[in-house]
Amino acid sequence: MTDVLLKIGELAARAQVSPRTVDYYTGLGLLNPAKRTAGNYRLYHPTDVERIHLVQRLEVQGVPLEEIATALRDRHADVAVILDRIDADLRTLQAAAEAASPEVHGLLAAIATRVHSLITVALQIPPDLPLP
Repeated sequence: MTDVLLKIGELAARAQVSPRTVDYYTGLGLLNPAKRTAGNYRLYHPTDVERIHLVQRLEVQGVPLEEIATALRDRHADVAVILDRIDADLRTLQAAAEAASPEVHGLLAAIATRVHSLITVALQIPPDLPLP
């Protein structure tokens, strides 16, 4: 199994980020090394490339790295509860948009677009993405 694991530089090259980014993400708990070598080098799964890309997509959407790390750690949460909360929040947003002035309506439309983008990113998360 060790032959398929990647050193930090190899992971960085495959994910097209710097080794410092991999190190930073590891420090935040976004990535966890699969194991260490006898020389204490960190080794990562090749699937961590997907995790790095997921983190980048979420970060572009404005989600703070600390929140991403928390969400990835708490991934075992009940999906039904999360979907119910999203549904309730979207209903509240829709009701507010219907009662809003034209100026506020534009702002709420922008928020709805952002929510849609985040949901789209969330749906692209591979179900077998290794957890830290």
